Order: sequence, then structure tokens, then C-alpha cells
Amino acid sequence: MVERIEDLNLPNAVIARLIKEALPDGTNVSKEARAAIARAASIFVIFLTSTSTNLAHKQNHKSITTANILDALKKLEFESFIDPLTQDLEGYRKLVKEKKEKTKKETSAKADDTTAAASSTKDAN
Repeated sequence: MVERIEDLNLPNAVIARLIKEALPDGTNVSKEARAAIARAASIFVIFLTSTSTNLAHKQNHKSITTANILDALKKLEFESFIDPLTQDLEGYRKLVKEKKEKTKKETSAKADDTTAAASSTKDAN
């Protein structure tokens, strides 16, 4: 599994960016406070993952789903997280869908261009 407990910590750069975005400009956070927030965030992720895994196993599922995460948040009494998380998830899914459609259109356009070029070369001969 994990050799050192420090390996479970979230990256410091990510934590620093989240802290900076959450606080007003000019607010300073000590190195010790940043480390405490990073550790708390890591523990929360581990706790949520563990609870989600238990819920998935009770349903005889091997994979954790979004529903398991949302159920775990409710079980852990973090109901206030569910609505914002659901909204963010819908936005994420929409973004992924748009990206897939764009890629599909670009691939289709390239294929059409290749077919047209081959056809015009054939007609020239």
C-alpha cells in the first residue's frame, strides 16, 4: 500500500493555490498553517474515499461511483457539500461532452478533407 504517511498528502502547490484563491488578497498564511490545512485536506479525502468504498462494497460494486461519493458525504454529515458538488459535476460533464463533440467534428472534418484531396488527385490523373 503506502510506505510513508507523507505519501498520502496532497501536493503542496495545489494546497497553496487553493488557499490563495479562497482568501482575500493580502492575507498571509504561515507555513505551519499551510501544512495543517494540507494534512486536514488529505485526511478528509482519505476518510471520504474509505466511506465511499465501504458503501460501494455493500452494493457489491468494485468501483466507487459519484453516487457513492455523494452518499458518503451525506453519511458523514457533509450535506452542505452535495449541492455545490453536484453543480460542479454537471458543469464538468458538460465541458467533457463539448470537448468530445469538438474533437469528433475536427476528426470528421480532417477525414472529409483527406477524402476530398484523394478524390481530386484521382480526378486529375
